[in-house]
Amino acid sequence: MDAEVAVLVRMETEAAHSWTCMDLYVFATPYRITWDYYFSSREHTLKFDSWEEPAELEYVKEHGVSIFLMPSGMLGTLLSLIVVVPLFSNTGWGQKANLDFLKKHMGATFDKRSQPWRATIDPADVHSGDFLAVSKIRGRWGGFETLEKWVTGSFAGHTAVCLKDDMGNLWVGESGHENEKGEEIIVVIPWEEWWELALKDSSNPQIALLPLHPEVRAKFNSTAAWEYARSMSGKPYGYHNMIFSWIDTVADNYPPPLDAHLVISVISMWTRMQPAYSANMWNEALNKRLGTERGIPVDQLLTIPEQDEWVYSDGKSTTCVAFILFMYKEAGIFGTVSSSVQVTEFTIRDAYMLRIFEDNQTRLPRWCNNENDQLPFCQILGEYRMELPGYNSLEPYANMNEYCPSLPPTYDRPSGC
Repeated sequence: MDAEVAVLVRMETEAAHSWTCMDLYVFATPYRITWDYYFSSREHTLKFDSWEEPAELEYVKEHGVSIFLMPSGMLGTLLSLIVVVPLFSNTGWGQKANLDFLKKHMGATFDKRSQPWRATIDPADVHSGDFLAVSKIRGRWGGFETLEKWVTGSFAGHTAVCLKDDMGNLWVGESGHENEKGEEIIVVIPWEEWWELALKDSSNPQIALLPLHPEVRAKFNSTAAWEYARSMSGKPYGYHNMIFSWIDTVADNYPPPLDAHLVISVISMWTRMQPAYSANMWNEALNKRLGTERGIPVDQLLTIPEQDEWVYSDGKSTTCVAFILFMYKEAGIFGTVSSSVQVTEFTIRDAYMLRIFEDNQTRLPRWCNNENDQLPFCQILGEYRMELPGYNSLEPYANMNEYCPSLPPTYDRPSGC
């Protein structure tokens, strides 16, 4: 490494607009990320006097150092931290922060339910293909799901699916199940085990069972569903396409202050800081898109639809909801449009909006909900009444959900997007 050559970055800032104003700058090369912040009006300098490797110096000589001004003053930064940090707290304070955030930014209500908050489930009334929608509201996963809900418009943050074997035993298939090593993988486990874990979950999950419509259930090929589930068991969660199911448009999937450039900046910075993780999150997925299109702006690159047939270095990539919808494809639920639907483009909201679920409340099991809920689905756990706007409203169609906006608070969805 050439330690003899130093690079000095000079910047001049103007007078602050207020005493709370602070400029936070991120300085990046493909080999490092650093940052600095400035209060005063004067010339500021940042010195690069050592290099991660010789190629970094050559890169800087040719391209310079990338500089990002974070879009917030000191007060804005502090306010953002005050809003976001509590979301991940596994406390009553953290839970209140999540509920308040979702009420403010998504119009959620979180009406308190009357007791009992836990259904006494008869597995005989649950069938293969029935959908489980989960909403966690505190702790690490509660905070993550809250942000996911905000950007996608989904009023649930996780999903799983029910399966019955030939003996009538009930199982749950799930992508995103944490194993003993802390890895998020795909599993098929007995219902009793899954339910026990849900009851012990410190994130305070609210859970709804969405039964398939009887006509849809009659078409459900359980043998094909089981074959698919077994073929995926043990494979990793679908990090590769997680963000791409959300981003369909150049500008209309980013609630302020997010935009495509900020997302790309985060991708660039994270790739250097966590190269192994970023390989899972986006590197392979971006490379696949670059293989189909050349010379397009990065914000358009992010909108190229994920393709179900894409295979990554660790196999097919399926998020919690894509795993279920792949199973539905194999089981015949999508019918004649199956080959023209990319289920890896679906968010959780897109899934529960499919018109494939029970639409007659009188056919719901007796133990479904409590006497005051009056929901079109079965809420089986949780102290707050779950809501799934747009539930069971859209017939599947070709190229569904490939170019849909998702801007809060209304998350308007054009017909046929």
